[in-house]
Amino acid sequence: MPDFEVAIYNKEVRECVEGGERHRNLSDEWADLHYLEIVADSESEARAQVSRKYPPQQGYVIDSVEESKF
Repeated sequence: MPDFEVAIYNKEVRECVEGGERHRNLSDEWADLHYLEIVADSESEARAQVSRKYPPQQGYVIDSVEESKF
């Protein structure tokens, strides 16, 4: 099964940080990209796995999904 690297951030946190505020539940670190290693059969499955753990409805945005070259 291929490995994928998924880059994700939280747009609500990013907006708070840009406005000089703090998010009520998440650290400011979520304004920056976080990289996750996901094992999945396809890019769409990798996206689905990440979306279940980090729901878009809570402000999470998948910036990119790339198959690992290792």
